[in-house]
Amino acid sequence: MILPAALLLLGALTAVLAPRLLARADWPDREPVVALWVWQCAVAAVIVCCALSMTLSAAAAWHAVGGPVFATAPGPVVEAYALGTSGLWADTTAVTLACGGLWSALMLAREVARARARRRLRRAELRHRAPLLPGEEPGPGRLVVLEGERPDAWWLPGAPPQLVVTTAALRRLEGRQLDAVLAHEKGHAQARHDWLLHCSAALADGFPQVPVFAGFRDEMHRLVELAADDVASRRFGRLTTALALIELNEDRGVFGPCPTARADVPQRVHRLLTPPNRLTAARRLRLTAAAALVPAVPVLLAFAPGLRALG
Repeated sequence: MILPAALLLLGALTAVLAPRLLARADWPDREPVVALWVWQCAVAAVIVCCALSMTLSAAAAWHAVGGPVFATAPGPVVEAYALGTSGLWADTTAVTLACGGLWSALMLAREVARARARRRLRRAELRHRAPLLPGEEPGPGRLVVLEGERPDAWWLPGAPPQLVVTTAALRRLEGRQLDAVLAHEKGHAQARHDWLLHCSAALADGFPQVPVFAGFRDEMHRLVELAADDVASRRFGRLTTALALIELNEDRGVFGPCPTARADVPQRVHRLLTPPNRLTAARRLRLTAAAALVPAVPVLLAFAPGLRALG
């Protein structure tokens, strides 16, 4: 039975080729939301390939799995998948892929646990530095102002989510610039970018040698910032958003010759100050549809023997 092997080969090709093709493309910075979607579809395709290969291998190796999987399938379909004719490789493949799936779940659970621990510490610090006033109730969208000498603003996920800004940012940013910064942070919250970062970090930490997972993690940090910049610039203008980024980061040395932890900020400012060169709506639609088809390919491949048998 070569179908599980074909699915694994397809997953390996996707894992290697997808990051290279996206690295050569000239549109991801112009359309970060579409790029986020394409990356998610590529990663989903690899995971679907592995899941289908594991299921078919287990069905071929053990009747206890194959019986329920093909319980409602007609006889010709069952015969098309040649269950029970596999050798030791089916057992090995199924067990190996199952261990990989369990490892992925453990990595995600660890990443979520770490994020929650960091969030609890930050919330405890927030309650200490900005306690609720008598009669004040925490709620979503509540703006918390902290005393601070460094201009900064961030969105703290959780229940309820909170938007935090320092007094230095209030002093430095003009009205529309502050609105742009707050819109940027709300863009992160509304798109649930924190979950994209958690999932990409879990996959990359669990499988550091898989190119698509490593690229997924690295690109997520950059693309979510570009997407949030676009949310702010659509409401308050590209120049206002760029000036707000400069005001927030000029004291951190990010615009100097030496690389810093926020080395992407100059590129973000340059992108905002450059006249927008977006893709046409038709091309965005084509890219979105093509990316959605990528995870569908392994599904069609897995169903191909059964469909041929029925035909």
